[in-house]
Amino acid sequence: MIPTHDVRGALHAARDEEKRQSLFYRALAAAAEAAGNEEQAERLNGLLADEQHHLSRLSARLLELGERLADLSVMKTPDARYPGWEDTARSREAAEVDRYAALLEQPLDDATAAMVREFLEAERRHAAQLGGKWMPA
Repeated sequence: MIPTHDVRGALHAARDEEKRQSLFYRALAAAAEAAGNEEQAERLNGLLADEQHHLSRLSARLLELGERLADLSVMKTPDARYPGWEDTARSREAAEVDRYAALLEQPLDDATAAMVREFLEAERRHAAQLGGKWMPA
C-alpha cells in the first residue's frame, strides 16, 4: 500500500516538526554547555540526536515515496529558554506523541508504519524522561 496524499502531507508535517525539535534541543544544549551544566547538556544532546535521527529517516522515507523535500534550512529556532526548559519540552514531546499516534491511525504501508511505531516509542520515552538516545545508530 502506498500512503495517500493526506498521509504524505502528514509525513511532511512531521518532518517539519522534527526539524523544529532539532533546532529547539540544539539551542538548549548549547545554552546548557555555556552555563557549564554538562549533565543537562548531555541529556539535551541525546534528545537532539534522536530528533535528528527522526528527521533523517522521515526525509529518506519521503524520498523513497517519490516526494520532493522542502528546504528546511530557513526555519527559525523556536523559543528555547534555559534554564527552565523542561515544561516547554514536555509540552513539545506530548505533541509529538500525539502526532505519531494519529499517524498510526492512517493507512500506512508496512515500512512507514514500522518507522512511525519506532518514533512513537522514542517520543513516549522523551516525554516521560526528557532524555534521549533511544534510537539505534
